[in-house]
Amino acid sequence: MTNDTPVSELSFEAAMTELEKVVGQLENGQVPLEESIALYQRGAELKKHCEAKLKAAEEKVAQITLDGEGNPAGLKPVEGL
Repeated sequence: MTNDTPVSELSFEAAMTELEKVVGQLENGQVPLEESIALYQRGAELKKHCEAKLKAAEEKVAQITLDGEGNPAGLKPVEGL
């Protein structure tokens, strides 16, 4: 069925890989109803986790400061992090 590792402990890559497997199983249609429900719930958790990881990465990238020549020069402090 699915990985028993808590979603919060998965890296972005591991969560995305598992989400792809979940989607594949659901699209296949060969999974019993109860298992489909559990897969859907796990998939929703994985999607939320991946979105949060992406948002955090985007915020970090947005804070990179560039020098006059366009080269990375440091980071601006991010409020709330």
